[in-house]
Amino acid sequence: MYFSSEKMAKAIGKLAEKTPEVANINQRITIPYSGAFGVLKHRLKQMYESVDSGVDEDSDVTTLRVHDRVTIKQESDNHVSLHWTADPISDMVSDSIVALILNMTREMPQVVVESEAVKTEEENEKKMEKVAHALLVSLFGDVKLGEDGKLVIIVDSNVAYLDKQSGDVESENEGLKERVRIAFRRIQSAVRPIPLSAA
Repeated sequence: MYFSSEKMAKAIGKLAEKTPEVANINQRITIPYSGAFGVLKHRLKQMYESVDSGVDEDSDVTTLRVHDRVTIKQESDNHVSLHWTADPISDMVSDSIVALILNMTREMPQVVVESEAVKTEEENEKKMEKVAHALLVSLFGDVKLGEDGKLVIIVDSNVAYLDKQSGDVESENEGLKERVRIAFRRIQSAVRPIPLSAA
């Protein structure tokens, strides 16, 4: 359904001395984007048939021209700008490009968050190992790291070998073997958080 209405603007003073010409409105928007410009070009080509690369003559920055309507400029490593002449189709194209870039920006921090989570998990694991080692030292005194990665625990000339990963204990002295096994199991329960799956 089409509705037409007469649009009227009244001018007074010097503005009314001459008939105004048709004016074009140039739109510009700056969007945060720290990804590779080539990746942005690839994503745009997946959506639009016409995406042309170029270089802006004034600022000498890399540009992309989408459907010969919207120009994207790589202003810096942290943001891009969109330029277009206002009309219904160009406005729609620019809106979709803005949405695409914002979605790409939302996707990028996830990689950082995931890497930070892995880093934090590794740091927590090292801290728990230090705490577990300190508790073993407080219980048995002589606790050293063997060449095979197992902990060597010596009590009154009796030796026990503790596998930190599996919790297995090897010793000719059954009493020491059992003491180390139970102590390590309790230490692990104390320093490691309960997994959500067990809740």
